[in-house]
Amino acid sequence: MLVDLVDETYVVAPPHRLAPVFADPRTWAAWWPDLTLEVAEDRGLKGMRWRVTGSLAGTSEVWLEPHRDGTVVHLYLRLDPATADDAGRGRRAADRLRRGFAVDFKRRLSALKDELEAGRELGVRTRSRREGASGGERG
Repeated sequence: MLVDLVDETYVVAPPHRLAPVFADPRTWAAWWPDLTLEVAEDRGLKGMRWRVTGSLAGTSEVWLEPHRDGTVVHLYLRLDPATADDAGRGRRAADRLRRGFAVDFKRRLSALKDELEAGRELGVRTRSRREGASGGERG
């Protein structure tokens, strides 16, 4: 596997504020301009799963896990070269590619996090636990 990336980021915002961002194809084009994504499964408030095609092929998923008064955003990106010509990439090239995807995703998600958390007073719950997550099962 050329790229096998897992990332987790906590955002103090409920899944219903994040899900539309990841369901919007304009987000995919901006966040992953080098990838061609096709919806494999729209999971609503739980996130999205995609098939990736182009020079790299594989799968990607954003899973939105409710947690306390926010959401853990999980990214899974698994890519292989689509052609035999690209399969011979060395370890350094693969590491650079993986790191590039990781840094770009974290930068963009941090900007979204800043936007969604703007004006929030530190240490103050955004909603009660009763309104919050119910355990965050993945499925």
